[in-house]
Order: sequence, then structure tokens, then C-alpha cells
Amino acid sequence: MKKTLALFLVLALFSTLTVGYAVAQSVTDVIAQAQQMTNEELFKKAIEESNGKTLYGIGNSSRGKSAGESFVAMLQTIEPGYTGVIEWSQPKNNSIFTTLNADIKSSQHIYSMTLIQDGNQIKSKMLDTGNLLNFIPKDWLDAQGTDEALNGHPLALQTLNKVFMFNNTDGTAIKNVWEYVAEGRAPLFMGVNSELVGKNFLYMLTYETYADYLKAAFDALSADQQAYFQAVVDEVAPDAEYLGLTAANAPYALAWIKLWCTQYNEQTDDGPICNTLVTTSAAGQSGLLVYSKLRSVEESAEASVNNITIAAYQDDYTGIGGFGYKHYLQVVKTSPLPWTACAFISYMTTTKDGFAAWGKDIGGYSSNPNINKDHTRDGYDGDTLVFAAKNDRGYDWWVSAEGGELVLEDPAYCASVSFDLGDWIDMIIGTRP
Repeated sequence: MKKTLALFLVLALFSTLTVGYAVAQSVTDVIAQAQQMTNEELFKKAIEESNGKTLYGIGNSSRGKSAGESFVAMLQTIEPGYTGVIEWSQPKNNSIFTTLNADIKSSQHIYSMTLIQDGNQIKSKMLDTGNLLNFIPKDWLDAQGTDEALNGHPLALQTLNKVFMFNNTDGTAIKNVWEYVAEGRAPLFMGVNSELVGKNFLYMLTYETYADYLKAAFDALSADQQAYFQAVVDEVAPDAEYLGLTAANAPYALAWIKLWCTQYNEQTDDGPICNTLVTTSAAGQSGLLVYSKLRSVEESAEASVNNITIAAYQDDYTGIGGFGYKHYLQVVKTSPLPWTACAFISYMTTTKDGFAAWGKDIGGYSSNPNINKDHTRDGYDGDTLVFAAKNDRGYDWWVSAEGGELVLEDPAYCASVSFDLGDWIDMIIGTRP
């Protein structure tokens, strides 16, 4: 009896694993075929697969709901009788990884696709494990100006930027990125372990390009300022070798990181940071926050977008202007509706209507430049300049060495340094008063 029961359990486990493998294999096969199809072909496949059904998507952005509604409406122009639905959910905090992994391991799979952030965890927890599968739409790949090497692995919906800004009502003007970590300065910033894209920013500072940006900004400081920061550079220089960092100017990056983590004023969310910075009572304060938060400022006698300056927009500013993190679109390996998932992803990355939910605001840049909206005059009312800070100079300006020197997240690099560098940062965080 015991042998029979044991055999039954082994067979049941084997059956579960076999079914799971078969599902993953079928989704992989769908993706391989879908990558050879145009939007027209994909949309027909989606209609055939999901008519009368619900595709469940999960993402770090609530705007996936609006994009889903637009996608369904588009499919109905092709097939008026289409009754499929996109059901979108946005988990709180960093629970999206736990939620997806639990769904993948369950016997009844719900989620078909995801819009997800935090390149480090995506690489180590989802891509390396095969739990999320990359799909690159043919129409995206064929579009003029798309960059597969930069945005295709994993596929990025968009880059969003968090930028340095300061309250100017008392005449404050921060002209160098090192001034944000000067003695007595405490910029407003979300905790690095509460929103991990901020931690990825710190990892990326040790990458050669961005460490060089910091060194160039250091060289532009006065002799007295250099002397103050050089002591910290010398202190952390041995750590660069211990941490396996190969950039020649990694000690300058570590010095900036150490001072930043010691001094920043931790906040719970970028919304409250923005609401604080734009008030007259925040004179002289600074922060690093999502650029698009300026869209929600309610103008009053006490609060105005004109009370802040985007640091990098100053002609004589030197150094990094902020960092860019990405929203990635992926197919879940156990996707119940993989054709529809691929079609939805293609819709968001190749059409203006598909990206409209995000493209309507400053600070969000599609990986397909052909569907971006021009926000260079968002601060104008007709021909009158009202809010200079809202004139978004665009992705190309922000990422250029001659422009915003934006630090861009690279999932592979973050994953390669996060194990030791993450602990090093956490030790500093642990000593904060």
C-alpha cells in the first residue's frame, strides 16, 4: 500500500512538472511565431484567442488599465463582435515579484503579461529563471530609431526620469552634482530599499560612463570643495577593489554614494516630495524625484512649479542631472493567453494610441521614438512662457553627455554588482541617524 501511494505521488509530481513544462514550451513557441508577425497579423490572432475571455495583466503602473481599454477598443474596430476584456492590477510596494512567482507555481495560472520595473530583480529573479519571457514585436524592431541593444533585452516600454531639482525662492542655485552631497545638504529622496530603482541608480554610478561623469564634475569644483570630498574618496578607494569595481573613477562614485546615503532626507513617495519642494516654505531644499510629478502641482500663493528649478536646465550646471529607470513588458511563461499578451505588448510599443496613457506627460519616453509626444512647450500658454520647468527637453537631450547626463539603468550591470555593492550600501544606510 505504501509503495503504491509513493508511486502515485511520484507520478502526480511528474505529471505536474510535465504540464508546467508543456505550458512554458507552448508560450515560447507562440512568442517565436509572434516575433515574425506584423501588428495586423498579431491583432487577428489576439481576437481568435481571447474573444469572450479576460486577459489578466499586472504592472507597476496603473496606466496599464487605460492602455488595456484602448487595446480592446482597437480590436473592436477590426472585429465589432469582439468581447474580450483586459483586467489590470497594480500591486503595492515590491510585491509584484512575489505575486508573479506564486501565480507561475500555482496549478491555475492567471496572469498573461506584466509591465514591471527594477532591472536588477527582473534579471536575477525573472529572466535568469525563465519565469518571464521576452517578446520583441516585429513592428517595433523594424521601426526607425528603435535600439534593440539598449531597449530590447528585456523589451522596454519606456524610460522614466527622476531628476534633481531645488527650491529657488531664496536665491538658491545648485550648479554641480557634488553640491547635493555637500556638508549640511539633505535632499529629499525615497528610501533606497523602499523603491529599488533608486538603489539601481546608485549601482549604475559605478559604471565607467557615470563614474567618469562624477569625476569630471569633481574636477570642476573649487579647490576647497575638492579638498572636502577628496578625503571621502581616499577613504573609500580600497573598497572599490574589494567590491570588484573596474571603472577607474569608481572611488569617486563610491564617495558620492556614501555621502548621499548618509545625508538624504528619506521620504515615502515622490508625490509628497514634489508637494513639499514647490512650496514657499521649502526655500533652499532640494530633491531627486520623478519629473512628471510636476504635472500634478496645484498653483496657489504658497505653491508653484516656478518655485523650483530643474538643475540640469541651468546653462552652467555641471554633472549628472538625474537617473532613468525603465518599465519592461514581458510575457509570463505560464500565460493563459500568450497571443493576446504579445499583441497587447506590440500595441503599446508601436502605436501612439497604445502609448498614450504614458506619453501624455513629461518625463516618460517610449522605446519607440516614433510614438513619443513632443513636450518641449508644455510650459507655454500659447506664446507665453509660464512654467519653464515643464518644458521637457526630451529623451535624446537627457541621455546625452552634452545635455542631462542621465544615468540609465542596465539590468545586467546592476545584477552583476548588486550582491556585494548592495551590502556595502546597506551598511551605510544602517549607520544613518
